[in-house]
Amino acid sequence: MSTAPVVTRFAPSPTGALHIGSARTALFNWLYARGRGGKFLLRIEDTDKDRSTDENTQIILDGMNWLGLDWDGDPFHQSANAARHVAVAHELLAKGAAYKCFATQDEIEAFREKARSEKASTLFRSPWRDVAEAEYPDAPYVVRIKAPRDGQTTLHDEVQGDVTWSNDQLDDMILLRSDGTPVYMLAVVVDDHDMGVTHVIRGDDHLANAFRQNLVYEAMGWDKPVLAHIPLIFGPDGKKLSKRHGATGASEYQRLGYPAAGMRNYLTRLGWSHGDDEFFTDAQAKGWFDLPGIGKSPARFDFKKLENICGQQIAVADDAALLHELKAFLAATNAPELTAAQAAGLLAAMPSLKERAKSFPELIDKAHFVLISRPITPDEKSAKSLDDVHKGILAELTPQLQNASWDRNTLETLVTSLAEAHETKLGKLAGPLRAALAGRTVSPSVFDMMLVLGRDETIARLGDATR
Repeated sequence: MSTAPVVTRFAPSPTGALHIGSARTALFNWLYARGRGGKFLLRIEDTDKDRSTDENTQIILDGMNWLGLDWDGDPFHQSANAARHVAVAHELLAKGAAYKCFATQDEIEAFREKARSEKASTLFRSPWRDVAEAEYPDAPYVVRIKAPRDGQTTLHDEVQGDVTWSNDQLDDMILLRSDGTPVYMLAVVVDDHDMGVTHVIRGDDHLANAFRQNLVYEAMGWDKPVLAHIPLIFGPDGKKLSKRHGATGASEYQRLGYPAAGMRNYLTRLGWSHGDDEFFTDAQAKGWFDLPGIGKSPARFDFKKLENICGQQIAVADDAALLHELKAFLAATNAPELTAAQAAGLLAAMPSLKERAKSFPELIDKAHFVLISRPITPDEKSAKSLDDVHKGILAELTPQLQNASWDRNTLETLVTSLAEAHETKLGKLAGPLRAALAGRTVSPSVFDMMLVLGRDETIARLGDATR
């Protein structure tokens, strides 16, 4: 294993949204590098010019930023390195490790048709592999690498263990197309080498690619990175996670209102384990995360577990940081911005709001009492608790609040004494108090609301409700 400083990379293709599976791959690379004082690089693999768009690139960057996966340096664009990829292909030609193939598409298809009819392998075997350059025709050609035709290749993978591939199943893969442009499989290897990548952590759907890419490493005599091919994410039904299971894009989870810390925690645990630990901080994840802890079997996405973890992360989050992320959630969902007064109220209420809220929509729902302004119209259910008897009791409470110390113990004692004076229980007064202060039957504690709202606003709301 390499002793060089750790360098990992996340290399998405900007052909669509940042899939949650790709986000987990980025997270694993980020954790591995950050936990070892290494570098985490971002490479945009935009060689597919027909499908790669600036808009998709920005979506990927936005998703990474939302998840808090910071990368070192500027994003690297693979297309910018095309000249270097071509140069390596020509170096392989000069070494005799690659050759020019003049076979036409018709000839290749004829070869495969014949192989199918004979029930033989359809892996194309080029007749140009050992032809001397002096015999080359003046015609279009592709550049192919010379793959071994017999024996086996074994690659060690930190997740999959030793994986062996029969060399007769390797084709002489194309390095340069007939128009002289490099293919993805070459570009990946050249870029990883030039960027000093020491660990390639990616989905196990790339495992077969590793054997083809290994041909370039071998032919160029380059040091090979440590490989770790991680299983894909499945839905609850055991099938590859897709739209039918729910949200698949990272940005969708932001718009659903899940906190980034909760997503990091849940995705880290999805396919990797550290004993029985389910809930942990970023610092713990960076310290604990290792490659042998990744399981070989596909992980199943469980929305209930995600919500549970997100609830725990919200509960321990810094109040100001939570407000900042909540504002970003509102912007992502095109919701109205908070006023200065609403933001201040939210921040003051945050200790009572973040308990048991599993998402930002839930947190905002609990914060209803600080986001509304007078006069408050109670909903139908809470209005029923504001009968004449309870209005009378609340009317008695109002003057007592005028000069009371504004702390929880004093307020609780005052309201409890009032309830006892009317031969009822504190719980019986909570309903009408909630209706007056929040206009709802479900809210934070009435005393938490009174403390957040302050004396003047509390008395004003009670006055409105008892008129």
